[in-house]
Amino acid sequence: MEKEKKTLSVKLRTRAGKGAARADRRAGNVPGVIYGDNKPLVLFSVSALDLAAELRKPGFRTHIYEIDVQGEKIHAICQDIQRDIIYNTPIHIDFLRVNKSSEIKVEVPVVLVNEDTCVGVKVEGGLINIVSREVPLLCHPDSIPESLVIDVAGLHIGESLHLGEIKLPEGVRPENNEENLTLVTVHAPMAEEKEEAAPVAAAETAAPAAAAEKKE
Repeated sequence: MEKEKKTLSVKLRTRAGKGAARADRRAGNVPGVIYGDNKPLVLFSVSALDLAAELRKPGFRTHIYEIDVQGEKIHAICQDIQRDIIYNTPIHIDFLRVNKSSEIKVEVPVVLVNEDTCVGVKVEGGLINIVSREVPLLCHPDSIPESLVIDVAGLHIGESLHLGEIKLPEGVRPENNEENLTLVTVHAPMAEEKEEAAPVAAAETAAPAAAAEKKE
C-alpha cells in the first residue's frame, strides 16, 4: 500500500546564526535546514503551529515529505529534532534530502502485538519490558516501514527478542548490523524485592517505638 503523501510549506531563511534563529522563534517559527544528496544547504523556517500539527500525526520520522520552499519542491525526511530542555517544544529541525536511489537511516517505532496472550504474562505472571522503542534501520525511501511489528505471544519469563530474530521487509536492514539489539524482554515481577523491603520497613517502624520505651 502506497504511503499517504506528506507536504510541508516553509520559508527560506536569509540569515544563519543564533541571533537569526532566536528571531525566528520569537516570530512563532522553528528554524531548520535541509542537507544531503550533494546539494547546497537550504535554510528555512516553518510555522511552529504547522510543525506541531505534523508532529501529532503518526509516522513523522518515517515519511518522506515534499517540502515546498517557496515554490521549490524538495523531497526529504526528518533526521533530527532539537527540543527546548524545559518546555520540550521544537527549537530546530533537520531534514535529509533524498532521491529514489538513496539509502537512508530511519528511526522506526516498535509496536507489540498479542501482549494480552503473552505466555510469560498471562500464564506465568511476568511483565513485558520494551527495551528499544525505536530501531535504527537503513533502507531506500520507497521501502520505509511504518513500524516494526513484534509478536510477543510466545515469550516466556526470562526470554527476549532481538532485532536479528525479526523478519524485516525486503530492502530493509539494521544499521551497523545490530542484530543483537534487544527489543523486548519478559521478566518476573519484583516479588523478592518487595519481600526484602517489608522487614526493613518493619524494623524502621519498630526503632522509634523502642527508643521511646527506653526514654520512658
